[in-house]
Amino acid sequence: MRKEEYYTRENIAAEAARMAGELPRNPRAAALAAERSALLIIDMQDYFLRADSHAFLPAAAAIVPNIRALAGAFRQAGRPVHFTRHANNARDAGQMAAWWRELLTGDHPLGAIAGALPAPENKVLVKSQYDAFHHTDLEEVLRRQGVEQLVITGVTTHLCCESTARSAFMRGFAVFMAIDGTATLNRELHLASLRALAHGFAVPLLVSDLLAALARAS
Repeated sequence: MRKEEYYTRENIAAEAARMAGELPRNPRAAALAAERSALLIIDMQDYFLRADSHAFLPAAAAIVPNIRALAGAFRQAGRPVHFTRHANNARDAGQMAAWWRELLTGDHPLGAIAGALPAPENKVLVKSQYDAFHHTDLEEVLRRQGVEQLVITGVTTHLCCESTARSAFMRGFAVFMAIDGTATLNRELHLASLRALAHGFAVPLLVSDLLAALARAS
């Protein structure tokens, strides 16, 4: 599969704005209500962010500042911030073992959350499949925190982020996808995933719009 650095630190704002203009808008979609929302940061691990990894995503580094800004704004607003970390073993991998070149195991040297996104250990949920709700307590944690809306960031847009967004929708959460807070292998896959989600599962928003909504609520 072709890899592209479709987001860079220099072009991400303009490129994301162009993508936003290409996405469908549903006038009935929910607006972000900061007081009922949480931020989910999916799989921002060295495995995907370091150039010496075969799973490296060239566009992922550019979304790090946006995710950091969102995490800071959510914490400032007193709202939850949760990280996921993907880790497999031979028992829980399922079809991932057949589909991918290697398993990202719990002890993989590149399995940690990237240092540019410091994550408190008790806020990192370990998942074994694309969907962060699958065989985890994520839904229960969010319900206890009074969360009704979920803002999704991280990697990869069309796999773990999209799968989690669909799963959240099925569980009754209003879902928001950060256009410039998610990344995948190339622009085509990124935009296709956002288009599919925008049609019936999630509201794609620019990070600047998410930050503005959080600022209005504080």
